Amino acid sequence: MGSLSIWHWLIIAVVFVMFFGAKRMPDAARSLGRSLRIFKSEVSQMQNEGKESSDAQAPAQQQPVQQLPPAQPVTPSVTPQPQAEPKTL
Repeated sequence: MGSLSIWHWLIIAVVFVMFFGAKRMPDAARSLGRSLRIFKSEVSQMQNEGKESSDAQAPAQQQPVQQLPPAQPVTPSVTPQPQAEPKTL
């Protein structure tokens, strides 16, 4: 009773798609993935700093934090329609 069944997850997914739309979901997932990678790297860096201060004899190796490029906005491609020439009599 405390866990969600497959039907609950299906209803949540349908509401999520209806609320955000299918076009924005890949961009949202990409942004979420980047945020999680940055968060994980910051947490590991904090853990390394904590180990470094407690273990002063062994030098800790720090890995450089990889900077991700900023997200590019997705713009729909619009092709201009040729204008019809006015007919002259």
